[in-house]
Amino acid sequence: MNEGAHKIERKELFGHPMGLYILFFTELWERFSYYGMRAILVLYIISSVSDKNPGLGWEESDALALYGWYTMLVYVMSIPGGIIADKWLGQKKTVLYGGLLLCAGHGILAVEQMWAFYTGLILIVLGVGGLKPNISTMVGGLYGPGDDRRDKGFTIFYIGINIGALASSLLVGYIGETIGWHYGFGLAGIGMALGQIVYMAGQKYLEGIGEKPESVIKTNEAGEEEMPSNMLKQIFEKPLSRYVTLAIIALGVYLIAVEGIIGYGILTIALSFGIGVIMVIYQDITQIERDRMTVILISFLIVIVFWGAFEQAGGLMNIYTKQKINRVVMGYEIPASAFQAVNAAFIILFGTAVANFWVWWKHRGKESSSILKMSMGTIIMGIGFIFMAIASQQAGTEVGAKGMLIFLILAYLFHTLGELSASPVALSFITKLAPAKYVSIMMGFYFAATGLGNKLAGAIGESAQAEPIKVEVKAEKDQLTQFVADTTIENGHNFELHGDLTIVNQNQINVDKDGQNLSEFIVLNEENIKTIRTRVNESNEKDLTAVIKFEQDEEKKKEVDAPIQAYKAEVEIFELENDREFSTFMLIFAFTAGFGILLIMFLKKLKKLTHGAEDTRKGSAHEEQEGFEVADKEDDDK
Repeated sequence: MNEGAHKIERKELFGHPMGLYILFFTELWERFSYYGMRAILVLYIISSVSDKNPGLGWEESDALALYGWYTMLVYVMSIPGGIIADKWLGQKKTVLYGGLLLCAGHGILAVEQMWAFYTGLILIVLGVGGLKPNISTMVGGLYGPGDDRRDKGFTIFYIGINIGALASSLLVGYIGETIGWHYGFGLAGIGMALGQIVYMAGQKYLEGIGEKPESVIKTNEAGEEEMPSNMLKQIFEKPLSRYVTLAIIALGVYLIAVEGIIGYGILTIALSFGIGVIMVIYQDITQIERDRMTVILISFLIVIVFWGAFEQAGGLMNIYTKQKINRVVMGYEIPASAFQAVNAAFIILFGTAVANFWVWWKHRGKESSSILKMSMGTIIMGIGFIFMAIASQQAGTEVGAKGMLIFLILAYLFHTLGELSASPVALSFITKLAPAKYVSIMMGFYFAATGLGNKLAGAIGESAQAEPIKVEVKAEKDQLTQFVADTTIENGHNFELHGDLTIVNQNQINVDKDGQNLSEFIVLNEENIKTIRTRVNESNEKDLTAVIKFEQDEEKKKEVDAPIQAYKAEVEIFELENDREFSTFMLIFAFTAGFGILLIMFLKKLKKLTHGAEDTRKGSAHEEQEGFEVADKEDDDK
């Protein structure tokens, strides 16, 4: 930051620089656009192309996989975004260009074309990467060293973030679900455009903040060594890091070339360089610093585990809310996306209380280290999935049953309480332990760990969805009208039928509904029958229900004469699907709770490895007063 920036006389409002409010509204609208789009993204992807509000019609597992990749890349791109600002453009211009990319991305998403969908997501990833890591740094630059208003300034800034997240989930979610998905994306884009206008119009209040760096400082005032400028070169110069990195690269190449798993192959290759960098750093630091690095790596694992579970909110839990939670309150069915606002609302309600609890806890002489807070936060967050499991049991009583809304709310409450304990201290803890010349690299790894947590969330959600059993429809309209209205088929509406599943023999499966064998309405080939038999044999359930979902195929519709001929179908075994979701929720709870407890058991040893890094406090007496950001991991630059 330009030292002269602190000497500039700044116009103030309510005791703070006007620039704070420019950044406040910029970030409010940026988060409005991001969380609004996030609230409806998965729901849009899985909505049938023949629905009244048509989506892409993807399978749920595919939608959750894309969601994982997208949210991972959003945070991973913060690394180059920070580097570009620090080395070339400065924070101010990087935020400006990032905002323009976001405006373009959200605007393109409003176009109902597949090229627009992918292009929009790519531009949003790039835009968030440029804006998110740098705008918080600019907030800090508004205040000089030792300025007591700095903590309050960040508090105001984070209030804007949560207001944006709260409002967007309600407004964008409502517009997207009730009027049209692309109208929702368009509204998110309008929000980002407003933020960009505020930012560009308020440049005079940001004079001297986040300017283009005049030079790259190689040695700081303490005389610390220059940070290695070519880390990749060092990876391959040292034998151990070279062999390990090449071995992991070979694994990535194998996944791509032999298994055809391109995405995970590329991810494996990227991880190989990260592991190589860690190995190079380990060989370059003192024993005390190595001990602290060990704790940092463990904290990265906490970050991955925490966000891998927490980010089910935008994926699996979002779908579950849409399909299997009773959202009717006083005769009105609340849109599923609206519940993405619950986390933000709870942060606003309980953020100060949780922060004050930890201050009170410490003043009583109790253990209050960052590792404890992160561990307890992970456990508390995991408890929330018990309530999702209870809701799953309720929804599993019969086809069409739904879980009670209160259990979804309780799940979000515990997720938020866990976030408020774990998230605010994570980044500051890492910066305290990291070797001075590698702090920037460790911050990059923190964002990468956050991204991996998001990808893990998508993978977990994907695993909770069984591969659909796709079948052809052979029923005539007259056969189906005893179960559905004529107009349902004539108008091409989707519908489903269910009946008792019985395996008659090796080659025959019956689905009985009121004496009618529904399996006669579809074509079950040998592979379909084998899949059903395998799933039934793996289950402990005795009484099983088969659900046949009929969906109109828009492409097929153009080629046939009768409406019924345009339908395609899928078969799912209701009890097995429900058991799979219940098991996923319980496994997330068991793993997060077990992981957190294990860390607490080794807390003394872990604290010893920090060599008192948390014992020395710098700055104000507020110690670790951090901002709370809804479902956001960058508690940046405190």
